[in-house]
Amino acid sequence: MRQRPKGSSAKSNLSSEKSNKGDDDGSNVSKAKNLGVVVAGRSSYVILALFVLVIYGAWGVYHYQFENLPAPMSLEQVGKRGFSEHEAMKHVEALARLGPHPVGSDVLERALEYVAEVSENIRKTAHWEVDVEVDLFHAKSGVNNLVGGLFKGKSLVYSDLSHIVLRITPKYASEAGENAILVSSHIDTVFAGEGAGDCSSCVAVMLELARGVSQWAHGFKNAVIFLFNTGEEEGLNGAHSFITQHPWSDTIRMAIDLEAMGIGGKSGIFQAGPHPWAIENFAMVAKYPSAQIVAQDIFSSGAIKSATDFQVYKELGGLSGLDFAFADNTAVYHTKNDKLQLLKPGSLQHLGENMLAFLLHAAASSSLPKDKAMELDVEATNDQAIYFDILGTYMITYRQRFANMLYNSVILQSLLIWTTSVLMGGYTATISLVLSYLSIILMWICSITFSSIVAFILPFISSSPMPFVSSPLLTVGLFGAPALLGAFTGQHIGYLILESYLSRTFVVRRRTVPASLQASVAKLDAERWLYKAGLLQWLVLLMVGNYYKIGASYLALAWLVSPAFAYGLLEATLSPSRLPKPLKTVTLLIGMFVPFVLSSGMAIRLSATIIGTSIRFVRNPGTNPEWMGNIVIAIFIAAIVCLTMVYLLSYSHISGAKVSIIVVTSVMFAISLGAVWGGVVPPFTEDTARAVNVVHVVDATQTGGEKLEPVSYISMFSTTPGNLIKEADHTGKGFVCGTDRYLDFVTFSVNYSCWMDKNAETGWVESDIPAIRVQKDIKGESRETQILIDTQVSTRWSLGINTQEIEDFQLKDADTFEELISLGEKSGVDGWHTIQFSGGRNAPTKFNLSLLWIKNGTQRTNEDERNERLLLRLRTDVDRLTPPVKDVLRKLPPWCSLFGKSTSPHTLAFFSSLPVVL
Repeated sequence: MRQRPKGSSAKSNLSSEKSNKGDDDGSNVSKAKNLGVVVAGRSSYVILALFVLVIYGAWGVYHYQFENLPAPMSLEQVGKRGFSEHEAMKHVEALARLGPHPVGSDVLERALEYVAEVSENIRKTAHWEVDVEVDLFHAKSGVNNLVGGLFKGKSLVYSDLSHIVLRITPKYASEAGENAILVSSHIDTVFAGEGAGDCSSCVAVMLELARGVSQWAHGFKNAVIFLFNTGEEEGLNGAHSFITQHPWSDTIRMAIDLEAMGIGGKSGIFQAGPHPWAIENFAMVAKYPSAQIVAQDIFSSGAIKSATDFQVYKELGGLSGLDFAFADNTAVYHTKNDKLQLLKPGSLQHLGENMLAFLLHAAASSSLPKDKAMELDVEATNDQAIYFDILGTYMITYRQRFANMLYNSVILQSLLIWTTSVLMGGYTATISLVLSYLSIILMWICSITFSSIVAFILPFISSSPMPFVSSPLLTVGLFGAPALLGAFTGQHIGYLILESYLSRTFVVRRRTVPASLQASVAKLDAERWLYKAGLLQWLVLLMVGNYYKIGASYLALAWLVSPAFAYGLLEATLSPSRLPKPLKTVTLLIGMFVPFVLSSGMAIRLSATIIGTSIRFVRNPGTNPEWMGNIVIAIFIAAIVCLTMVYLLSYSHISGAKVSIIVVTSVMFAISLGAVWGGVVPPFTEDTARAVNVVHVVDATQTGGEKLEPVSYISMFSTTPGNLIKEADHTGKGFVCGTDRYLDFVTFSVNYSCWMDKNAETGWVESDIPAIRVQKDIKGESRETQILIDTQVSTRWSLGINTQEIEDFQLKDADTFEELISLGEKSGVDGWHTIQFSGGRNAPTKFNLSLLWIKNGTQRTNEDERNERLLLRLRTDVDRLTPPVKDVLRKLPPWCSLFGKSTSPHTLAFFSSLPVVL
């Protein structure tokens, strides 16, 4: 039998496809199957199920990684050598029961007495082969001149600080006393809260650790020093005084600092190094490891305006080590809500067991670094550790040198693959690559735009610009839903542009594909390009992170390699045809599993931390627009969405889920916005309070050489965005709110506040007003002015010195003539150098200030007239509740709390000044 030629058969089939519609359906399906092509489409139920899986999976990872705390243990359960949360909680309760105990208060003395008493009991019950020494260390005056971060342009002076130092050494290890591990935290609190979290919880953990370590130390090769310092809240003064004045400080080889940025939860490492020994050995022995170098990257970048004692130990002491912090519920930080009732069970057990295991390992080790970090060679100090935990169960560490090799290898291979693919694909592949990356750009633009619009809207529809602080889940609907909708919209626009281009090019590139299938093939090809564009996005981030040596670059590696591996395994190498097919769902699941486990819980944690810190977002009240804090949160959430959803969104464009995605996200947004608009969810609660400061101000500022009568009034301002009209009306005290009364608190300024004059003359006397007297003014080519400063009843004050007029200065104790600040180069910020002084009850109150003027100094011309003629600006703080302030605080809404920090005043503040023209 004669066979027909294959060519004529193909032509005949193509001809019949064009001429017969009925045959067209059957022959095209058959031909599609032969060519390995599947019609473009995906079940909408699959896509929606994937979104549900992502949401619930992320929450599950977060819960397991950050909220899975160990059960509290009793002393009977752990024995005398273990760590018991029940015992530690007794210390927290005792310290919190005292109430706020800031530096200079009588309550702080009682807190010191309690810690000293417990330390003495530890000494008496220690193992007989162990020496326990308790030193009640009284620090002399000193000045902290750290220049980085918060300390730029400042001199932090302290006096009359008391610390308790407990050293545990084995009796029969002769060199142990010269090689010590320091464990440090602070007893003092801010004036606004009892400090159950910050940092009575840390002190309690240290006391219980000391008890346990004192029973183990007979096998140690190194000593362990526990430092319970005071003055941390006033500028890290306790750590500074110990490092510079205590004789045991020279024996320290490693420092561990315990801190709190909230209350309870898992205490994680957020700073480590610079030497990698500590973090690497912690990873080996910790029972419940919790550490993320992402937090270190954020903290060291200056994005979080804070500092810990670890900075002193690292920069001034040249030490390496670990910095731990409780970070749950950061909204309570330095407010009245830092209280015992909010401390989660298991929090202390988690930190205590981790620390005990590490101390036992480190103190018994003969490989403890003997040289201080700053004395190590350059190669060693640059080889820092990259670290992160996996679900709070396992911990990964590796050196920066290995990271460089790994990242460079992946980057080079990726660039080689992309370059080869583009070259093989020619001009069409190049254009497709550009258009696919355009979809990424559009995704970011639309996502940020959609969420930012909401940020602008909220101040107009809510009583608070940040209505989500007490209910962080609201941000999922307010910012997460618009961000996801925007990301999908932007990527879909890019998808349509790419699909249109690919459809036009199929006529030239793939003539053998039936015309009726070209549209489907173009859609499938566009989907694959979008998936690969996600890979390219993470490749760019990996390159940037590798260049700047960002520790968190391991996340970019995971989000690049794992999806790329899944794609190559299931799509490229196993695909039976050169023509595209719908991306397999298993490709997405396998590709996202590892990066999802590594990053989803941490993304939620960081979001919660940023939301919690929004109650203290504004450093200078009234200077930022009300929407500024919302913008920060909106952009952060949009970035999380764009980074983590890029692969999943690429699966959605050929499915029937597009309408469902739009509807669901819109409904979520509408419900959340309606809850805010209708006031269903209060922005603040009694347990999540808004930071509101009430200060009795006595202003005796001089201008133009004219001495004015003191002006007294009650001022109310907030570091939380939004006006104070609702809070002011709630007091019923007739507060007037606005920007008419500018307040210069030396360390910060207040543009927006509320004020009242009623009964403002009570609670203070004129003798409380600080005095600035010129003792001698020698004019000439080198002008020098001698000034006496008398702060009267205040041992906490701030002095601004005009560095556009003054070149240098010296500060001395007027009674003892002890030099507190010596002559030398001084830094300034905005034309001012600030002295912040804090001390105990016996700290000096009279000081001699010598000013050396700049030769031919010029007056300021571009600044506010209110400060133009001032040479010195002085604010003294008194921790005293005057009758009008007490009355206001009593009637202030329960969702408000005083907020304390080193730069903020106490409840009574006096202003004084000295003009440039003396």
